[in-house]
Amino acid sequence: MSFPACKHRKAKPVAPAAPGVLTWLAAEPFRLFFFSGAVWSIIGVSLWPLFYAGQLGFYPGITHARIMIEAFGAAFVVGFLGTAGPRMATAPRLTGLELLLLFALHTANGVLHLKLLIRAADACFLALLACLLLCLVIRVVKFRQEAPPPQLLLALTGLLCGIAGTAMWLNPAWIATPERYRLAGLLVYQGLLLPPVLGIGSFLFPRILGGSFGEASSPSAVRNKLLRALAAAGIIIGSFFLETAGQPIPAYLLRAGTAAVHLLTEVRWRRRAGDPPAGTLAKGLPWALLTGLLGLAAAGFAYDRHVGLDHLLYIGCFGLLILVVGSRVLFGHSGNLAGFEQRSWVARLLIAGAFMAATTRAVAELVPRIMISHHLYAAWFWGLTVLLWMV
Repeated sequence: MSFPACKHRKAKPVAPAAPGVLTWLAAEPFRLFFFSGAVWSIIGVSLWPLFYAGQLGFYPGITHARIMIEAFGAAFVVGFLGTAGPRMATAPRLTGLELLLLFALHTANGVLHLKLLIRAADACFLALLACLLLCLVIRVVKFRQEAPPPQLLLALTGLLCGIAGTAMWLNPAWIATPERYRLAGLLVYQGLLLPPVLGIGSFLFPRILGGSFGEASSPSAVRNKLLRALAAAGIIIGSFFLETAGQPIPAYLLRAGTAAVHLLTEVRWRRRAGDPPAGTLAKGLPWALLTGLLGLAAAGFAYDRHVGLDHLLYIGCFGLLILVVGSRVLFGHSGNLAGFEQRSWVARLLIAGAFMAATTRAVAELVPRIMISHHLYAAWFWGLTVLLWMV
């Protein structure tokens, strides 16, 4: 006896659909924000050559500063924390809608600054930082599977400093005196980046230098790291108030000393015996930090020239660290970590270009007769350095 063939053949298992581009970018937003931030940094420094060539109808001082901090520096903060923050808290990654909102605010911030709509641009920047902070806090509070590392506290401190300083800028009554205006600038220009450098650095620098991530191995170690992070955040913020109270030298030295002590405590700088030599980019890491510490000390003792000397911190430290850490993230996520650890003439050019940009900009403040030429040199050195990094 024969039976009819079964009409319901067993269905083949369906492979999970590949994530779309938006989902992929939202899971790793550094891919979008690192590229955009680099482009905005080139735009920010190009304002000076355009101005001195008579092709710009406004003095670019404020616009340049805002773009370099809000559209360049903050882009790397958003890209890194948007990628690593959820992972640190073992929480869901950003959604496509969250990514679109963050990137729209970031782009609007830069464009509005170019149009000299400073208040509108600052409002977008405030919304950008607040949205990122909200995304991270929701994940830590509601979705985390384990507590994030204590170093994340310093990164969040940077966001809070940026939010506070920008909110002051948006309320004229809050910056009615020179001291309050300076405080707002310190919170944004230094507070936004210095605490994250210490927090992200104490977590990631050990990995860059050839060890493991800077993770605590016991509950007591976690508690100690948290206390040190709280102390560093409190001292840095307190130094801003000390400076605006008319004590710039102790304020700058406090910031430099806090950064040095925190990084010496949290990071093992010497490679273990038998480890292969560090790659070129990793070797640039301590030099960037030393340049930042030198810039903080010099700006404190020569406070009437601090605008130019601060660029040792902004370019030689923050800028170079952004390129080094950004490179480590890009190589790591591309699966070619060995490429980061290689010796490279391109990496040497990147480090040299950042140092040349920092020193020429600082010297321009000290020698007025060469100010214009050295403004141009600094702009060209940094623009070409970032362009090389992107390539």
